[in-house]
Amino acid sequence: MKTIPYGQQRLDSADIKSVVTVLRSEWLTQGPRVKDFERALCRYTGARYAVVVSSGTAALHIACLAAEISKGDEIITSPVTFAASANCAVYCGGRPTFADVRENTINIDPEKIAANITKKTRVIIPVHFAGNPCDLTEIHAIARKNGLIVIEDACHALGAEYKAGRRWLKIGSCRHSDMAVFSFHPVKTITAGEGGAVLTNDATLYERLLLLRNHGITRNRSHWVSASDNLKDMCITSNISSAFWYYEMQLLGYNYRITDIQCALGISQMKKVDAFVESRRQKADAYQKELGHVKGLRLPCESEGTRSSWHIYPVRVSGREKRQRLFEYLLKNGIGSQVHYIPVHLQPYYRREFGTKNGDCPVAEEYFKQCLSIPLYPGLSWTDQSKVIRNIKGFFKND
Repeated sequence: MKTIPYGQQRLDSADIKSVVTVLRSEWLTQGPRVKDFERALCRYTGARYAVVVSSGTAALHIACLAAEISKGDEIITSPVTFAASANCAVYCGGRPTFADVRENTINIDPEKIAANITKKTRVIIPVHFAGNPCDLTEIHAIARKNGLIVIEDACHALGAEYKAGRRWLKIGSCRHSDMAVFSFHPVKTITAGEGGAVLTNDATLYERLLLLRNHGITRNRSHWVSASDNLKDMCITSNISSAFWYYEMQLLGYNYRITDIQCALGISQMKKVDAFVESRRQKADAYQKELGHVKGLRLPCESEGTRSSWHIYPVRVSGREKRQRLFEYLLKNGIGSQVHYIPVHLQPYYRREFGTKNGDCPVAEEYFKQCLSIPLYPGLSWTDQSKVIRNIKGFFKND
């Protein structure tokens, strides 16, 4: 019996053709498709700049580096997220602190953010959990009041929107943040196989992100600083600007480059992003209609003034034991599900290295005991979704 996954990419012949075209071209990496993918992301979100990289984790890392997080600095993020949302600060020598979430949306609570700010706080990393946008206007106001940088972890939220005044803005526009990070893992809104991106409206951050993606190296002559005599003396020509082979390493960067193969797939997928999001929204609506009255089951919700991209569909079941029984029942009947997430502050590493503990984020911890993500993705057929609905109803009727 084939198991219905909780999430899955959707590829078509146009995606395959796009990748094959690159495979038959002269450029497999560091070629024109990289810039084309970045332009497509900017056009879609409204951001001025995009830097595409090898993964969402790499994107979070260089965003923290661009924000100049260093030893002793603190960042505030959500406990209900993948570990990378906090790890990215640790990579830079920083210390993550966790602000509890709102009980209804499981998004980070702005009041808890404000309560966690100290003299060492430098950055806020809100997570748009499950694709539902955080209260960015309130978070932005807190950040500006305290002189903090906002990096949106929007890995779940490509295609999501939020309302600011009378305007609907795309997540990734960076109207209420300094940077926003996306992921192109196969279960995300679009896929590039793997990959990620950092978007920003700040030219200085953009230039720094470009350096950090590629070993800290630049070939852009307008940015060269070495006209350093020592280096010039070692070159055959004293006119460095005429040496087409010349480059400078100005920062300690990383090899976080993405290939043209991946970008070709990403570009093709971007043409369908709105259709993917609409399909996810329709399937979420079907769950709401069919499961909204099942006793003992709580469904996720959109907060007012938002349009979720529905990256995942996490339901809540009263009690860990019953959640486990549902997980096992669904799997036995060919239906995959997943827990999103074990709160980061409860992970052994964070307990050991940062002294986090049970009780630090009670709302997140209670949510963790109950949550289970059921299948939702564009390729989920109505036949398969009906099977999911039927089995969930049957479980709660008979349990």
